[in-house]
Amino acid sequence: MSPHTEPPMNQYLMSSYKPLQVAFESGQGAWLTDREGDRYLDALSGIAVCGLGHAHPLLQQALADQAGRLLHTSNLYRIPLQEKLAQRLVAIAGMNKVFFCNSGAEANEAAIKIARLYGHIKNTHEPVIIVAEGSFHGRTMATLSASGNAKVQAGFEPLLTGFRHVPYNDPDVIETILSHENGIVAVMLEPIQGEGGINIPDGGYLKSVRELCNAHDVLLILDEIQTGLCRTGKWFAFQHEGIIPDIMTVAKALGNGVPIGACMARGKAADLIQPGSHGSTFGGNPLAARAALTVLDVLEGEELAQQAAAIGQLMLTRFEKDLATVRGVVAVRGCGLMIGIELDRDCGELVARALRQRLLINVTAGRVIRLLPPLIITEKEALLIVDLVGRLIREFLQQE
Repeated sequence: MSPHTEPPMNQYLMSSYKPLQVAFESGQGAWLTDREGDRYLDALSGIAVCGLGHAHPLLQQALADQAGRLLHTSNLYRIPLQEKLAQRLVAIAGMNKVFFCNSGAEANEAAIKIARLYGHIKNTHEPVIIVAEGSFHGRTMATLSASGNAKVQAGFEPLLTGFRHVPYNDPDVIETILSHENGIVAVMLEPIQGEGGINIPDGGYLKSVRELCNAHDVLLILDEIQTGLCRTGKWFAFQHEGIIPDIMTVAKALGNGVPIGACMARGKAADLIQPGSHGSTFGGNPLAARAALTVLDVLEGEELAQQAAAIGQLMLTRFEKDLATVRGVVAVRGCGLMIGIELDRDCGELVARALRQRLLINVTAGRVIRLLPPLIITEKEALLIVDLVGRLIREFLQQE
């Protein structure tokens, strides 16, 4: 059965997206319902945003209550909910201070600005941040320049200077640069590259980079926008390595759909932002802060990190078994509920094929099927995703 035909895109919208021809009216848990009443199993969570699934009752109640109280005052005044949220986040993450904004790109912009401030107080007039090939940090000019993806950078040249791209998962290259070049102020990495294809580094990689940053007095920035908030089976992906960064960014799942981002810092990076050096009109407003506090309550109360680890391992094991002998499957990899299946060819058409089967998936880096189901997903729903995706892959690879 094919999804219902939707009217053409609104002529007044800029063509920045090419959405699939379906529009959703409501959601419940891991399921979305379109305007015709058909239900779809969501294995993408709004790109790792809706970790609590759709219409979680506690979040629904909190948002309705807060909307009836106060939405926004600006950061010209104290916001008690924001202060409470900051206290909760630094306790969970082991950081010291937080700057709130509205998106992951903005959180990364703040991190980049902090790194540059750090360089200037060290009399480094042209500070450079080491970043990884295959990375994605956002679409603002600074985060676009930091990203190691030529496709998303095309047409926006000249890019900003101050970034040095190196191979991902290779601490030796970072060590060589830090040992022989001046002006390096930070290393900025994703613990797992999401947009790059669910690229999971070797065990010990982040720990090695942490040690190098310590030895050379540079900051370690970790972009946890896609990996953070229980997605990988721990609160934050860096916790798998037993380290802690100097700066960390989160967004996506923090508001479960309400726009909010956060840049956290500790130690020598925590006090570099001062009044007038950075800001955000909407960042951390009462509605967004209330949403994020509720998300943290649910993540903790329902033990969703443990659930993500268990269900994710179940899915990964089943995929590895079911696809082990399928020619054309290059690799199956994952950490928690962040799973990638790499094929030997481009497979973007699988997104539309899955939609026809009432399943929402994503393909990134051309040939990697990316699965980011909500953390509240049941074992039965998870295995249904495995069965549907496995069937789609086998049919796709056998067609030639």
